[in-house]
Amino acid sequence: MPVKHNERKIGVMGFFAMWVGMAILLATFDIGASGIQNISLLWVVIATLVGCLLIGGIISIIGDIGVEHGISFPVYMRAPFGTVGTHIPSVTRAVTASFWFGLNTYFGSTAINAILNIMFPGFDNWLLCYVVFALFQLINTASGIKWIERFADLAAPIIVVISLIMYSTLTAEVKAQGEEVWAWVASPVTGSAAVTAFMVVIFANMGFWATLGCDIPTISRHFKAPKYERNWFKRNKTTVVGSLIAMPLTEAFMIMIGAAAFMVAGTSNPVTALQETASGWMLATLLFMIVLTQWSTNTAANVLPAAAVFSNVLGPKVSHGVAVFVAGIVGTIIQPWSVFEILTQVLLIIGAVLSAVSGILFADYYLLRKRRINVPDLYRNSGQYRFNGGINMVGFISWAIGGVIATFFMTYSFIVGFVIAAVLYYVLTKYWYIKKFPQAEIIDPDDDKYLGITVGRDWVIDEELEKDEVVAK
Repeated sequence: MPVKHNERKIGVMGFFAMWVGMAILLATFDIGASGIQNISLLWVVIATLVGCLLIGGIISIIGDIGVEHGISFPVYMRAPFGTVGTHIPSVTRAVTASFWFGLNTYFGSTAINAILNIMFPGFDNWLLCYVVFALFQLINTASGIKWIERFADLAAPIIVVISLIMYSTLTAEVKAQGEEVWAWVASPVTGSAAVTAFMVVIFANMGFWATLGCDIPTISRHFKAPKYERNWFKRNKTTVVGSLIAMPLTEAFMIMIGAAAFMVAGTSNPVTALQETASGWMLATLLFMIVLTQWSTNTAANVLPAAAVFSNVLGPKVSHGVAVFVAGIVGTIIQPWSVFEILTQVLLIIGAVLSAVSGILFADYYLLRKRRINVPDLYRNSGQYRFNGGINMVGFISWAIGGVIATFFMTYSFIVGFVIAAVLYYVLTKYWYIKKFPQAEIIDPDDDKYLGITVGRDWVIDEELEKDEVVAK
């Protein structure tokens, strides 16, 4: 159900802290290691900042859906995909989020295993560590968004301090080997090859966060925002500060750590690299940071969005807590750690597929509906979003064409998928589908009827649905 204004608990510093934790994980380190194969660390960092600012802008733009109306990603997706059709792209996102949960939990479990090996020589059971670590994360997420923020607030300062120590430790080892951190390149390239390598880093970062670019409303609906605020930036300050400041800076620094780890040990995995450069309690402390970051990332960026989708798909009787554990089980069954060696390629493919969904959301929310939504009908089986048997064909046509074309331009997959899907969706809806299935908020874009927090409204669905059947919780 929509989150009311007085129930929104996450402020600017809360989301800032969440981003500090979310941006530090295995894939980030891998992008740094992959980048310095062909270009120097300086150019890798610049490309990372560019990519993060671009995707951060998209996250902020799409996040207004949650801020304005208090609704989650799978609920809003009923508008561009239909009350039944929403499940297909939503589940695609949920499985992707579960994939990352499993991968990050595996990464964290290897760090826990290494810590226990230091404390109890001879201990070696990453699977046991995985199960225990997964349970702690799932319980934390099932406890609600406020507990996720509280953990982020606790973990963020610790993460910052320990990551500085980690970077110092790794770069000192690089210098001890007679190498220069900022000049080191495995196989330098020039000209167009260097430009391509630069662009790959940009779009790998964008592809990685394409997932959150879709379902940020699931998180942003919990953000504090002033009522009756017409200024977009003031209303979305929490999302903007977190996505355009905290995320780029944190991600760029973690890219540097991943690159330094590769220079030291020939792997982007800092667990392996640190084991070669530190020992004893220093190593245990550094590895503890790895555990905290995987936990912070998983709860907010992976388990919470996946749980919202699974709760939506499985029906009103499936609680948030049960859906959280469904996400954990799915992420474990997939065994995503088996594709670690091709992680950058996986990121680009994910970016291609989900970029089209982000483009559709942008066109539907801003260009067609102009931020106005007939929210009560999102919860009705027989409302305006039923379209043709619960399916909005325009959404699927645009998603399929945008996603497929994007996969043929993998280096630029995110922008290609986003633009093509957005244009297709806008044209087909405006000049074809809306004539078959009229949309109240497009025909009569009345602020008082269809805006949320901007006009001081809390959407109260139970009172407005009357006797119509609720689509999902």
